[in-house]
Amino acid sequence: MVRKPTWPALLLGLIPFVGMCFTVPLWDRIHPFVAGFPFNLFWLMLWILLTPLCLWGAYQFEKRADSHQSGGRQSGAR
Repeated sequence: MVRKPTWPALLLGLIPFVGMCFTVPLWDRIHPFVAGFPFNLFWLMLWILLTPLCLWGAYQFEKRADSHQSGGRQSGAR
């Protein structure tokens, strides 16, 4: 049975997408340099590193919702 994802998981999944795609006017510049990189490159690398953290949090919300839905039983082979 397929269920809808939880709202917190959806929001955590969208944060990196919004951070990289819709904030371009905020970081589309070369100066200042951060950690030796132009700001725009630093911003993209930061989001590339933060994306797994956001997706891990979304996974945790989904895992918790699955365990509540199944009554605390582990899903899998019976």
